[in-house]
Amino acid sequence: MAQAPILSWEGLGLQQGGGWLFTDLDLHIAPRDRLALIGRNGAGKTTLLKLVADQIEADKGKRSIQPGTKVVVLEQEPDVAAHATLMDYALSGDDAPQPYEVEAIADQLGIDMTRDAKSASGGERRRAAIARALAMDPDLLLLDEPTNHLDLAAIDWLEDWLGRYTGAFIVISHDRTFLTRLTKATLWLDRGSLRRKEVGFGGYEAWEEQVYAEEARAAEKLDAKLKLEAHWLQRGVTARRKRNQGRLEKLYDMRAQRAAMLSPQGAAKLKVVADDTKTKAVITAEHVSKSFGDRAIIRDFNLRIQRQDRIGIVGANGAGKTTLLKMLTGELEPDSGSVQLAKTLSGVMIDQQRSLLSDEKRMRDILAEGGDWVDVRGQRKHVQAYLKDFLFDPSLVDARVGTLSGGERSRLLLAREFARTSNLLVLDEPTNDLDLETLDMLQEVIADYDGTVLIVSHDRDFLDRTVTITLGLDGSGTVDVIAGGYADWEAKRKKPAPAKEAKKASAGGSSSAPPLPPQKKTKLSYKDQRDFDLLPGRIEELEAAILADEEAMADPDLYASDPAKFAKLTKALEDKRAEKDAAEERWLALAEEVETLEG
Repeated sequence: MAQAPILSWEGLGLQQGGGWLFTDLDLHIAPRDRLALIGRNGAGKTTLLKLVADQIEADKGKRSIQPGTKVVVLEQEPDVAAHATLMDYALSGDDAPQPYEVEAIADQLGIDMTRDAKSASGGERRRAAIARALAMDPDLLLLDEPTNHLDLAAIDWLEDWLGRYTGAFIVISHDRTFLTRLTKATLWLDRGSLRRKEVGFGGYEAWEEQVYAEEARAAEKLDAKLKLEAHWLQRGVTARRKRNQGRLEKLYDMRAQRAAMLSPQGAAKLKVVADDTKTKAVITAEHVSKSFGDRAIIRDFNLRIQRQDRIGIVGANGAGKTTLLKMLTGELEPDSGSVQLAKTLSGVMIDQQRSLLSDEKRMRDILAEGGDWVDVRGQRKHVQAYLKDFLFDPSLVDARVGTLSGGERSRLLLAREFARTSNLLVLDEPTNDLDLETLDMLQEVIADYDGTVLIVSHDRDFLDRTVTITLGLDGSGTVDVIAGGYADWEAKRKKPAPAKEAKKASAGGSSSAPPLPPQKKTKLSYKDQRDFDLLPGRIEELEAAILADEEAMADPDLYASDPAKFAKLTKALEDKRAEKDAAEERWLALAEEVETLEG
């Protein structure tokens, strides 16, 4: 039996800039809801959270809440400036948590709450805000980009806490892995309307594609040449998914090639497999070490980075990611060893410094110095067309930067930097404040980039979709070099150490000694081989079944004449699409493994 909602909005509407941001929204939140709130930058996601929390007043609608329900907001940018310490901030307000409860959570997050609030870093402020919010024991928790500025350890901790949490939550996040692991239903705020579906974020993209495809078919059926608004036309959902599938296949190929060049023990040395490898190297690190005081940050690190490599750098805050990045780009000298950069290397650093964008300038000023044309890596392109490439409405070319949201400013900064001629891109936490569509676009741009890319990021899904090699730092000075993304590094860390190596380490042996070579896998398991052989046929069957269902649903009279059949077809189509996506991902993973075994 469905539980009564703890909070509801009926007929919710809010005006903004002389028009309705959204109107006639209905929202009902049950006691154990785990809701992902999805929508483009500017759709009003944060505003909707504030309305749910009763922080701002609606222009119409009725808000109902069960007596005694405590609603707590974890804001995207916590304002700590008015407080002396982070603990003062955490204990502020009329409904402050108990100090011992804040301290208990802060200890687990690794944050010193006596820290001066004004000089605290973004990560420290975020941890303090999390400690405050969770210590308040909310019935409904509203999370606005909770993983921003958090390292991987803190994200894992927060995921675990929310997994055990007995209340309800709504979360806005660009972190696909976070959303997929935690959410059970999805709210989609799109063009002023709010849709809800009882599937977690893992099923959102298939649902989104289905909705847009149905809109496109409806427009065609009307035969009025209706022009769907820029959201659909710019995204081109189905076409983009097909392109991204091709890019993933290319990425898997590149990973397999790089895996073949790694030394058998998986340490940081790369084999020279051909004479022309040397000519492709753009950055070569040999026996690099770096310490600060008595602490070894990087120890005996070796790597040859080639043109078109996509290198991801991951690890906890303080593990040495920035130090390694600066040494690889020549900004910082190692204590020992050497880093050689190709003489032709020309780099662009994208570090999300939105403060460099003046509020008074127009978008055309940022991209084209006030003109109509922008030089995009040596090719002339009209500024409005270039704006469209980065998911902006071209008519906004004369909009002031000050009118843009934080995510839109980040996207504008990306557009400016990607236009510059370069053969090395350095991206430091590029995914902060970006919506999911912009992340898709950024993945495409990186995949099509002809040079080398270095990425520091805590976004696990982004790394899995983007990089060919992951450099994983555990804080001990050792750098794991893994052909693949974050998931590959995580799998490597979870493998138990070989017995002899573990014994040596316990006896005080060097942690930098190479581990015993694992027994080489020579073929797929029976189940994997069976899946590899049979999945292509199953995918073809699903494609044919999906096409048949789509043709049946194209009947404009079906819904009115037989709503039960329409609902049954809709559910069947959704299930088949989900099965097809899972089958394709499974087969691609097996194909990558086969290539590795054959190589």
